Amino acid sequence: MTSSAEAVILVEKSGGIATVTLNRPTAMNALSRELRAAIAETFDALEADPEVRVAILTGAGKAFCAGLDLKELGSGESTVGGTIDDKDPVTSIGRFSGPVIGAINGVAITGGFELALACDVLICSEAARFADTHARVGILPGWGLSQKLSRAIGIYRAKELSLTGNFLPAAQAAEWGLVNRVVPAGELLATARKLAEDMLTVVPECLPAYKQLINDGFAQSFGEALKTERKFSGERNKKVNASAIEERREGIRQRGQQQKS
Repeated sequence: MTSSAEAVILVEKSGGIATVTLNRPTAMNALSRELRAAIAETFDALEADPEVRVAILTGAGKAFCAGLDLKELGSGESTVGGTIDDKDPVTSIGRFSGPVIGAINGVAITGGFELALACDVLICSEAARFADTHARVGILPGWGLSQKLSRAIGIYRAKELSLTGNFLPAAQAAEWGLVNRVVPAGELLATARKLAEDMLTVVPECLPAYKQLINDGFAQSFGEALKTERKFSGERNKKVNASAIEERREGIRQRGQQQKS
């Protein structure tokens, strides 16, 4: 775990899970150039670590992420166009092959919203709120929000959010299917970690493979996605021994009995 109080990102590793915390609470975890670089370096390092199979991404303080650091932009240290191209945190997160669980503890605004959409699963606290304010500040998204959001909640709802800049509260985000569930703030990280632990119970090599299969197919037409599944699964399943499947089924049955009790 990074111990420096000044570190813009904190990483804690335990039992195959890495908890990554954006650590600029006084700036609402705004994406400064330093923080964008730290996200890239962190997720590259996690991908290179064979012990880490699932990541949890959250924010320190009351905000998840308020988007780009407008004070830094206003100082002339960087331009919006250069910011979008330089150290893209969404692409950085996408390089991690395991699941990324977003633990959305507070507001996720514009670039912070895009950061949330880079995660594979979203758990949010009752204090979480989402907003796409790109149009309100006079820029267009460059990290995927304009395409991902409509696929997540439908084109009409996405247009409502993006063309107004209005906030989406946690409960409504769950109702619209943007987040998996809403929990009390004090239970957020525990819920995210329990989900990560459940993910660690699957066959290790299947975790990144299944994630890739879902992502690849989602980017294609339905017909092409079915072909992708058939090809991808065919290559993978040829290597699986039938006796190993039966052993795993027994483990699944035992787990199911434990969950009932």
